[in-house]
Amino acid sequence: MNRKEKKTFKDKLILKNTLAKEMIAEFVGTFMLIVLGCGSVAQTVLSRGAAGGVVTINVGFSLAVSMAVYVAGGISGGHINPAVSFTMCLYGRMKWFKLPFYVGAQFLGAFLGAAALFGIYHDAIMSFAEGKLIVTGENATAQIFATYPAKYLTVANDFADQVMSTSFLLMVIFAIFDEKNWRVPKGLEPIVVGLLILLLTCSMGMNSGCAMNPARDLSPRLFTALAGWGFEVFRAGSYFWWIPVVGPLLGGAIGGFIYIYGIEIHHSKPEQIGEKNELSVIM
Repeated sequence: MNRKEKKTFKDKLILKNTLAKEMIAEFVGTFMLIVLGCGSVAQTVLSRGAAGGVVTINVGFSLAVSMAVYVAGGISGGHINPAVSFTMCLYGRMKWFKLPFYVGAQFLGAFLGAAALFGIYHDAIMSFAEGKLIVTGENATAQIFATYPAKYLTVANDFADQVMSTSFLLMVIFAIFDEKNWRVPKGLEPIVVGLLILLLTCSMGMNSGCAMNPARDLSPRLFTALAGWGFEVFRAGSYFWWIPVVGPLLGGAIGGFIYIYGIEIHHSKPEQIGEKNELSVIM
């Protein structure tokens, strides 16, 4: 048989459609983000702080983002966040027709990631409050999967929180991949993104958990509604559920605008580079 006609099992599985490859990458990346990121929350909550705390949650989520971007980045760019995909489309970094496919893959990955995490910690969750699945209070477990606002937080304050934190997220992401700025060495971008998430959660995570990602929050919330916590997960906190969905989209748009029109378009052209840049190279 001619070698060209002979296909291995691996060859048969290889996708030829670029968009299909990108969707799978986004799905797998977001799935990882939820299992590993929310897993760090589960370990803290279900052990009542004995096996984790704020530090392990922040570090765990940050590393989960880094690992997810490493897995998906070479294929799809590793957005793993509808706010990132939307902002990329808004400023011409990605074609608009791809947006629903990226977002659909991200939401599905997050939903199934929540389901997988529920399976992993099923026995611990069921024994935590004597089999009760509680949304708020001392024995609540819903916060393992989605973010909930602090009692003192108003709608306006929480919305501003999500907008500003996601603005910083997109500003730095745009800077990381700006060829004319101090670009991060190739291959280290996911590490820097993880450090950025760590900084944001350490500095802006007290109000409502610093979601900054519609898929990370809405899909697991929907899963909990269907898995036994009920639709109280949407009513809790004065119906705050929409804020981690809408806020990051607006914040991403603002962050992209600030970076592009405040920094990127003002880069000197090669022929305009003067002594300042030459000195920085020498130093």
